[in-house]
Amino acid sequence: MIKRDLLYSVISSCFKGKIILLLGARQVGKTTLLKEVVKQIDEPSVWLNADESDVLNAFSNAGTSTQLLQLVGPNNKLVIIDEAQQIPDIGKKLKLLYDTYPHIQLIATGSSSFELQNNMSEALTGRKKTFYLFPISYKETIENSSPFEAKRMLNTRLVYGMYPDVVNNPGNEKEILVEIANSYLYKDILQIEGIRKPAHIENLLRALAFQVGNEVNYNELSRTVGNINAATVEKYLDLFEKAFIIYKLPALSRNLRNEIKKGKKYYFYDNGIRNVLISNFSLPEMRMDKGALWENFLISERLKSNHYQSRFVNSYFWRTHDKAEIDYIEESDGVLNAFEIKWKDKKVRFPNSFLEAYPNHSINVVNQTNFETFVK
Repeated sequence: MIKRDLLYSVISSCFKGKIILLLGARQVGKTTLLKEVVKQIDEPSVWLNADESDVLNAFSNAGTSTQLLQLVGPNNKLVIIDEAQQIPDIGKKLKLLYDTYPHIQLIATGSSSFELQNNMSEALTGRKKTFYLFPISYKETIENSSPFEAKRMLNTRLVYGMYPDVVNNPGNEKEILVEIANSYLYKDILQIEGIRKPAHIENLLRALAFQVGNEVNYNELSRTVGNINAATVEKYLDLFEKAFIIYKLPALSRNLRNEIKKGKKYYFYDNGIRNVLISNFSLPEMRMDKGALWENFLISERLKSNHYQSRFVNSYFWRTHDKAEIDYIEESDGVLNAFEIKWKDKKVRFPNSFLEAYPNHSINVVNQTNFETFVK
């Protein structure tokens, strides 16, 4: 088992008076992580998987605290509810358990944030601590092997991504990755009322995959996909975000008249999923899109690192109407840290318009010679 950075963060948060939510895409290792948590916490426990129909029905029919206690077991102090987003009114039921039986540590996992984030937020205000688990990070590969081995496998990770089953089965990466994409990628999205698996959902994700690193326009995506309007495009992209397939990077706009003000870019949480969608598993040096591949990988790794290490930053890209651009910017304590991401080690000139408009800044170039510092 690959040791995950979140393990001790979750363990140290148990029995501290909060419901723990562990969110992340299917197959990223939530179950494996929590099995290790159960091993290391010496308390009576029960595991309830809401993907199982009998568990789902029991929770759906339990409306009182007494019924819920019978379901989780009166002697269990650690209760894990897997794929909790399946359960109707799960927020209210967790609140009822939490308020009535404060000695029980509740951990709920979810592979989409439709129910857990939207309908649960108000019910669990002040009662929850949320963690996000992503595909394996580059830092975790170093910690579970060595810096040399992680660097040696970098091209493979850029192509096939970092899902645990992919990393743990060298030689079978493509087959496993295609299975993950075909069997799990749309599972939670398809369970939303009125959503099926029409071709335009896959076409929309494929169009995004080809536009990684570029500014996205809903109207242009609508025309590219066809038979879908801009409002529906925006709705589907929101669903893809909530299913942890993609995430959005907004444009930074504060001072300059010609800054892009409402721009957005979308990146994939995992390079492998992106490459499945465009059916390209060539090595980076052979690809025309190696810059986009590298950018998606680094920004996703930075997102993982920031979350796991509790670095609270705002993330952006920056661009003006006359095409001046910076790939990635973080804002922390009023300071802007600007990063240009390059495949090769070469000199970069940062736009004077940015440097003059934002005096509180640092500028950095990230490439293959120094990226480890950026992703740790």
